[in-house]
Amino acid sequence: MTDGGFGGGTDASAILIPLHEARRERMELPVTFHRLELDLILRLYGRMVAAGEWRDYAIDHLKDRALFSVFRRTSEVPLFQIVKTPALARKQGAFSVAAANGVILKRGHELPRVLTIFDSKLKLVGA
Repeated sequence: MTDGGFGGGTDASAILIPLHEARRERMELPVTFHRLELDLILRLYGRMVAAGEWRDYAIDHLKDRALFSVFRRTSEVPLFQIVKTPALARKQGAFSVAAANGVILKRGHELPRVLTIFDSKLKLVGA
């Protein structure tokens, strides 16, 4: 005789996990770009490839930030990095664009606004 899903059944979906354990597991996950964020970035990447400015990219999901690095050539250091750092979301903004030398070119709370830095002609000086 079954208990109708109530009582002492061994239903795996009924396992209780303490909240502090669930938070700890979530905190250990790497930071990622959400689908809409990645869509905006890849649209920009496509425009820059068509213009002959960029040729390759890399995505890194780290513990504290996510990076989208763009390259002129695969063997070089990245020309620019689009960075998402959730820890800065309430302060300076979670999104930023950094140059090859690490200088933050633009920072903000909204990714589309931060990406407007590429609307003007940004070029590598001395290359």
